[in-house]
Amino acid sequence: MSKKYRKIKLVLRYFHGSKRYFLCAIAASLATTILNAATPQIFRFSIDEVLGGSGYQYLEENLWLLALVIVGVAVLSGVSMFVSRTCTARAGENFAKNMRDSLFAHVQRLPMSWHDKNQTGDIIQRCTSDVEVIRNFVVTQLLEVFRTVFLIGISFAMMFSMNHKLALVVLLFVPVVAGYSSVFYRLIAKRFTKADEAEGELSTVVQENATGVRVVRAFGRERFELERFREKNEAFASMWIHLGTLSGLYWGVGDLITGLQVVAVVVLGAATAVHGEMSVGEFVAFASYNTVLVWPVRGLGRILSDMSKAGVSFERVDYIIQGEEEEYRDKELEKKELPQSMDITFSQVSFGYGQGEKVLDHLSFVIPQGQTFGILGGTGSGKSTIVQLLTRLYELDGGREEAAKMWSGRIAIGGADICELPLEWLRRNVGMVLQEPFLYSRTIRENIAVAAPEATMEEIRQAARIACVDEAIMSFADGYDTLVGERGVTLSGGQRQRVAIARMLLQKAPIMIFDDSLSAVDSETDFRIRMALKERMKGATVILISHRITTLMGADQILVLNRGRAEELGTHEQLIGRQGIYRQIYELQMSGDDRKQIQDNGYAKVREEVPNGSI
Repeated sequence: MSKKYRKIKLVLRYFHGSKRYFLCAIAASLATTILNAATPQIFRFSIDEVLGGSGYQYLEENLWLLALVIVGVAVLSGVSMFVSRTCTARAGENFAKNMRDSLFAHVQRLPMSWHDKNQTGDIIQRCTSDVEVIRNFVVTQLLEVFRTVFLIGISFAMMFSMNHKLALVVLLFVPVVAGYSSVFYRLIAKRFTKADEAEGELSTVVQENATGVRVVRAFGRERFELERFREKNEAFASMWIHLGTLSGLYWGVGDLITGLQVVAVVVLGAATAVHGEMSVGEFVAFASYNTVLVWPVRGLGRILSDMSKAGVSFERVDYIIQGEEEEYRDKELEKKELPQSMDITFSQVSFGYGQGEKVLDHLSFVIPQGQTFGILGGTGSGKSTIVQLLTRLYELDGGREEAAKMWSGRIAIGGADICELPLEWLRRNVGMVLQEPFLYSRTIRENIAVAAPEATMEEIRQAARIACVDEAIMSFADGYDTLVGERGVTLSGGQRQRVAIARMLLQKAPIMIFDDSLSAVDSETDFRIRMALKERMKGATVILISHRITTLMGADQILVLNRGRAEELGTHEQLIGRQGIYRQIYELQMSGDDRKQIQDNGYAKVREEVPNGSI
């Protein structure tokens, strides 16, 4: 499909609900053009027929009637212009709204691999500034094209009817202006692309600085961030200054050409009138049409310039639209055979990001339904990749031949390959809490209820109690109506993690994943949460990822990862009995007193403080 056809198809796609306004705007604009074209003819008639004594004695004695006609035409022209502008505004805003809604919905369905390759600031810029550029061209400038073409047609028709030789002189200037504008269009197109990309980079710097403000302050990086912003800002400003210089050159040379056109008409027209080849009224009307033509023809350059900007913006927006969506919803979901068991099986799974090294290398293990499965490993060992593949945030079957050596194996739930399971069902049945959970700038209650908007306040509080965060929430002045601030900055790290845990518990998924999501809480709170989960979420499959041995030691099975391979697999007691990685980490993390208390009492002290039913 050609780029031009794709752009037309893209425009028509978002004109839903705007077509009638756009057509109305065109009709009103054409009516305005016709009325404006009639005014010079009224002047010609007044000068040649009325004032020239051609038999219109009544009008000659009542010139106010001609003035009334001119006023009437001006009023009708104003009404038409009002209708045109109103319809243009409605059509433009509906068009932009449809495009923004569609883009935002599409971005929600794009896979994580797409988001990894694109900067947040650039995505925002494409969905806002570029949409506005497209809206301005499609609705405003495109309407101006219709009006200009119609105006040129009417004006030249009138000019040829009065003096075809002089009309040909004016006509010679049109291709000169059009050709000059075309050269400018080609000259500015590439430079505008670079300026648009520079704006996206500038937006990214601002967005990253705003979201990472705590890190900037903590490490004293203010000067570095300021210099980084200044560098991008200077590059951005320089590009637009250069574009402004080109624009100034265009308008300066354009003024010279149009000035020559006006001089040619005045000189040749006056000479023609003196020799009696056209009347004074015709000369005045002809000069009026020429003046009317000057700015629309000049405006073609501006329209072509905007066309270059719109073309770039079209391509930038189309890049997002071309991103292949995840097939999240399945209309035939209820008719499909879905797993009855929640057993999880990894069979010879290998995976890598992009063209880098394998993160998982022929990994195999089984998690029976209802078991608690622990995963331990160093940074980069593939712990988080396991859960991202299980939830299909990244696809094991990437569909690319060049990645065939990197991606292999099979992941199944209840014997069914997850690649064949609907994403809607999969993510509804697999709940996950990340190490750095994201909280919205809303109340705590709204953040917990994200997973189940219809949940009652008692259900929300019950989930918070299991996550051991209810007491902390109730200590705030506004309780569950406390605003957490952007990204949850008003809460501590441990509180954010526990709110995220409560949110996931409210989902009531049969498979629950905790991706190092207890790292910011102390050992006692860690134990309280795990005991409450074990008591209240019986039958659920729980996957615990942690660097903390005390978090994993109660699991039914513990997998020890080393560079994407299964180094060890067994219970805590089995792994302690071996001289492997697990035993080494255990020895490093546990003091002698800690080990004795765990072996002899099994957290007896903590159990006494957490009697049955208190959580």
